[in-house]
Amino acid sequence: MEWSVQQIARTAGTTSRTLRHYDDIGLLKPSRTGGNGYRFYDQSTLVRLQRILLLRDLGLGLPAIAEILDHEPDVEQALGRHLDWLRQEQDRLARQIVSVRQTMEALKDGGQIMAEHMFDGFDHTRYKDEVEERWGKDAFAKSDAWWRGMAPAEKETWKQRSRQLGSDWIAAAESGVSAGSAEAQELARRQVEWLTGIPGTPASASAAGGSGDVKDYVTGLGEMYVADPRFAANYGGEAGVMFVRDALQIYAAKHL
Repeated sequence: MEWSVQQIARTAGTTSRTLRHYDDIGLLKPSRTGGNGYRFYDQSTLVRLQRILLLRDLGLGLPAIAEILDHEPDVEQALGRHLDWLRQEQDRLARQIVSVRQTMEALKDGGQIMAEHMFDGFDHTRYKDEVEERWGKDAFAKSDAWWRGMAPAEKETWKQRSRQLGSDWIAAAESGVSAGSAEAQELARRQVEWLTGIPGTPASASAAGGSGDVKDYVTGLGEMYVADPRFAANYGGEAGVMFVRDALQIYAAKHL
């Protein structure tokens, strides 16, 4: 079964012009083009369009969407992650609705507003502006989509890995080894590997064959860790975070 451009545009809530643009940039090719130049779409192209629209809802730009689609050939698995994210969003929105309704009822009845309930379900994305300013909107959108698409167990595994890395940095700094020691340099390697696994970072883009100066990114992060007191808590205080910075600078100079 096939559908025309007009049919798909009407059904998907988009425009024929948008679909033609997707074709022109190679993001969504029609299943065939008739002798009269009309484009037609089959089931597989409709599934791809659904994925494109879902990723656009996450705030990703078209280049980022193309990269994700090219690196996720398993459509069923990818849609499963989309579904998990949509369920999380459904739960978050449901909690927001309850939160706002409770506030409205309290105001109407002259009752007391419960602060602990007012902001349930709100996603503050604390570092969104900082990430977008430093590395662009696509960087935040990619990493945010990646995080939201993870199952709870995957998130917990990732958090545990992060905590372990932080603990190992603190232990190394407190042991008195130098930032250039084999132990510290192995931690720096793990830190870069950890960063590479986060979509949207220059390290991730470079690993995927994209552009981005990983050396400057890693050394810049080290300086940011020291400059921003929020990071000191992750690495055992001021001395610890300076140890991390120095180790990353040495590693970047030698290996990146």
